[in-house]
Amino acid sequence: MWAHRAWVGRQFPIGTRPGDELAEYVTWCTAVEGNTTFYALPPLETVRRWAATAPDSFRFLFKLPRSITHDQRLRGTDAELVAFLRLLEPLGDRLGPFSIQLPASFGPGDLGVLAAFVRRLPDAVRWSVEVRHPDFFDGGRAAAHLDHLLADRGIERIIMDTTTLFGAPPTDAAEREAWTQKPRVPVRRVALTDTPIVRCIGRTDPADTVAGWQPWVPIVVAWLAEGRTPTVFVHTPDNIDALWLARCFHDDVRVAAGEASIALEPLPEPHPTIPSMVQERLFD
Repeated sequence: MWAHRAWVGRQFPIGTRPGDELAEYVTWCTAVEGNTTFYALPPLETVRRWAATAPDSFRFLFKLPRSITHDQRLRGTDAELVAFLRLLEPLGDRLGPFSIQLPASFGPGDLGVLAAFVRRLPDAVRWSVEVRHPDFFDGGRAAAHLDHLLADRGIERIIMDTTTLFGAPPTDAAEREAWTQKPRVPVRRVALTDTPIVRCIGRTDPADTVAGWQPWVPIVVAWLAEGRTPTVFVHTPDNIDALWLARCFHDDVRVAAGEASIALEPLPEPHPTIPSMVQERLFD
């Protein structure tokens, strides 16, 4: 997401108005998970405004509507999928891999449905799949079948890492809520394509989140060395510090990449949280 009002005055400048958050977000990070399309489709004019706001190098990784993935469970959705893709066409090359997030009840018995669905997907855009059924994480036949199915079509399997979140009992209300919502599944660190996607779920204490992502730093550096273009999202139970933490992760990777003689561009420079005139009054 990019319209988290808790970021105003913390990461976004004081006075950032509702609807203007994307213009601030793109100065912090170069990609975003588009959760909004999972719940409802935006008007075409809104999509055009996103395209005018985001720089060419920015990437939106939108989720397919839940009506496709959860309600209809990938069956009989061709017309709805076409309408969804046409709606987002104004974003052009700013579209990253679309996310097909499947419910936890979508298991090995549904792989035939998934196979039929991905065969009909257009090749002009990239795709990714997130599964949550435990049988896809035990290293057995179902997991191997899923990976082969996706790799054969050039589709990435989104990596969800909740080990930090579940590494200790909840300490506050936000962590307790996250425990009820996030999947408790083993973490896998395998990329199927040249665009791996990782979702790291941390904790309220930033130090816990930073400690939890350390195993990912050398993995991401290795992916970069292989010519891959990974996208890593950092979440916390309340996401208040998520933007700052995402930049800290990028800094960690950039330092490690430099030590391996791999060049990684810095992230954009955010706008000041407090306007300069106000800063001058505060520190006179």
